[in-house]
Amino acid sequence: MTWSQVSARRLARAGLAGPVEDGGPAGAVARMCGAHAQVMSAAEMSVALRLDGATRADVREALWGERTLVKTHGPRGTVHLLPARDLPMWVAAMSSIPTGKSPFPDGVRMTAERTEQVVAAIREVLDGRALTVDELSEAVVEATGPWAGDLVMPAFQTMWPRWRQAMALAAHRGAFVYGPVRGRKVTYTAPPVDLGPVTRQDGGALVRAYLRAYGPATPEHFAQWAGAPRGWAAAAFGLVELEEVRLEGRPAWVLAGDTGTPDEPPRGVRLLPYFDAYLVAGRPRELLYAGEAARRALAGGQAGNYPVLLVDGQVAGVWHQRRSGRRIEVTVEPLAELTADRLCALKEQVERIGGILEGTPRLTVGPVRVGAHA
Repeated sequence: MTWSQVSARRLARAGLAGPVEDGGPAGAVARMCGAHAQVMSAAEMSVALRLDGATRADVREALWGERTLVKTHGPRGTVHLLPARDLPMWVAAMSSIPTGKSPFPDGVRMTAERTEQVVAAIREVLDGRALTVDELSEAVVEATGPWAGDLVMPAFQTMWPRWRQAMALAAHRGAFVYGPVRGRKVTYTAPPVDLGPVTRQDGGALVRAYLRAYGPATPEHFAQWAGAPRGWAAAAFGLVELEEVRLEGRPAWVLAGDTGTPDEPPRGVRLLPYFDAYLVAGRPRELLYAGEAARRALAGGQAGNYPVLLVDGQVAGVWHQRRSGRRIEVTVEPLAELTADRLCALKEQVERIGGILEGTPRLTVGPVRVGAHA
């Protein structure tokens, strides 16, 4: 397969060659294999961009109203939106990833036994409730013991209680998902679907979902995307029926029989927000971020820290938006001069961004002076 064929295939499967027609926001997120939601406004844009006429309000309704989406810790331990219906698969796979050695020193680090106590306590106290972090802390300490509340974890110029080092693991075990914001405070609650007995599985189902969206790929690509050891990723690949192909002459894998590519090369102009799943999962990096794009749009080799301009499947610039009331100032910095047709397509993309954000956009083509997102 050529890189052009792979780009066209991935764009189509990720809902970027045309709108996702089935399943609404949850269907779009399933196609993306999860939407990175550390920056919630960017996640809303990522999902809405893949739907015909959707706005950020539609994504919020799916998340907090219909609850067909959940917000929780996903790949790499980072916050993601996931389809609620797929949560059992995600929990089974993510909870099977080896956690490795704790980064916390003696005196701070919890034992395996105490970690299990905290995870069980979170699951129990959130049953039928939505609690702020302070309320959850009080309930966990009451359920486990005073040691859980020791303020021993440095965090953001303050100290967090000991039990919070188990939060990502508790999420991967399905003990909680994020609940609606209460005022300006985040809440945590029980998952909206019955997970049944949480059985840690091998990750094969997650490999299938990942390769449907981002294949051809290698176990190393999968490991980097999932935030997992390479050995675990290789073992998960070994449990799925695969077919080897060549991606620009290098070995890579797709699901057995899934070798089709679109007839036409990738075309179009798109604006992708911070941490869009297509960018984070897109490997090999040197093909997606070719030439000058690697210097301008990657941050220390990391993808997603800059919103990008995508032209015919290639990263071709960066952009930034700033809001004031209903006005949205969109600045786009292309790496090369845009043709008249591409400039027209860019203006349409800016209008689409304005519709998603429920505001009035204005485009400026010129330098973006905002640095990379942390």
